[in-house]
Amino acid sequence: MSDFRMPSLGADMEKGTVVEWLKKPGEKIARGDVVAVVETQKGAFEVEIFEDGVLSEILVPVGTEVPVGAVLARIESGEAKPLAKPAPPAPRPAVAPSPTPPPRPSLPSAGERLRLSPAAARRAAELHVDPHSVTGSGQGGAITLADIEAAVARAGRTTGEKGRRGFDPSAMRQAIASAMARSKREIPHYYLSLPIDMSRALQWLAAENARRDVENRLLAGVLLLKATALALKDVPELNGFWIEGGPRLSTGIHVGWAISLRGGGLMAPAIHDADGKSIDQLMAALRDLVVRARTARLRGSEMTDPTVTVTSLGERGAERVYGVIYPPQLAIVGFGAVRPAPAIVDGAVAARPTVYATVSGDHRASDGVSGSRLLAAIDSRLQAPEAL
Repeated sequence: MSDFRMPSLGADMEKGTVVEWLKKPGEKIARGDVVAVVETQKGAFEVEIFEDGVLSEILVPVGTEVPVGAVLARIESGEAKPLAKPAPPAPRPAVAPSPTPPPRPSLPSAGERLRLSPAAARRAAELHVDPHSVTGSGQGGAITLADIEAAVARAGRTTGEKGRRGFDPSAMRQAIASAMARSKREIPHYYLSLPIDMSRALQWLAAENARRDVENRLLAGVLLLKATALALKDVPELNGFWIEGGPRLSTGIHVGWAISLRGGGLMAPAIHDADGKSIDQLMAALRDLVVRARTARLRGSEMTDPTVTVTSLGERGAERVYGVIYPPQLAIVGFGAVRPAPAIVDGAVAARPTVYATVSGDHRASDGVSGSRLLAAIDSRLQAPEAL
């Protein structure tokens, strides 16, 4: 027997509320299954299980707020116990069958027809959503709370005064303020920047996209993401966490990509093992994360283990961004907008598309030399985009 506890979904999380159970007592579960939806100041997240077994008991009912580490349910190792088979009926003397009237036509109940969870039913009623128009993503096609929210988001509607489920802009700002204040208070930052000539990268990107259908085209951001992930292989001392008074480096490179949410707020869920993914796999992962972050369908594991964060302002105008490290990570990498800038090319001044890459590092774990090496490695990777 083991305990399933309220996970910590970020350095600023102290408590959470169970808003939906997706598994029932007695149901078999496997590693990676989503068993519950938990709401925090930063939103609602699907929480996975990390062992095989049977959900034997739920201890925290829906709507209950508990601290991080509280036991939510108990898991029993092994297979679900099959129900005992009923004893065969005793033999009876044969009798002539009496005519049986045909069954009266009847519709199945709404719960049977739609397989609608109670929490989803309540939310559908609050938002005036017809559950018949929603496709369920739960087990056996069951409609979950997240499915209702996603349907509202696709329709371009808001989900009430607080926005999407679990997303209260003021509460999220408080959570961000808490984490960033802690970061600036406890982490001695150093800041570095480097202008990177994007000519080769953008030329390669344009040629590559010319061969692709519109829906499969790549964004420049995916090149920045892959270049950073590969550079961290060269400079591993910036990939990890500050835990219990010292750096704990990670063997996996799990890049947290900063996503701006509609209505305000910010999340940086992880793309796991980003260095080993192809450009196409990373592009698909980015698109998927943005959609799920903005429809409250992120998984808890995507919030708990980013080993570094990357923030890219894209074309939003700012030339440079110096990020604040998200504890307990050791660094954050930033990219400004790509703009024409003067550069010396073959002894002459020429305008070149340039992006300023920055790194904010934890001075307890590394020095400016490490940060400089990381920026140089990113630059080197972007000068050979075909190898990303």
